Amino acid sequence: MSTWLNAGVPPTQIAEWAGHSVQVLLQVYAKCIDGQDDVARRRIEDTLGGEDAA
Repeated sequence: MSTWLNAGVPPTQIAEWAGHSVQVLLQVYAKCIDGQDDVARRRIEDTLGGEDAA
């Protein structure tokens, strides 16, 4: 499941596949999420229209 989280699969989807709640999934696997800061920043920038929009 940590591989799916690191691949960007939404936690809600993974929890559904695993038969867990999102809360349980993140309690167990949150420490495994690595390198998501850059991905999150890019998504925010893309949504806002690039770096100039921030």
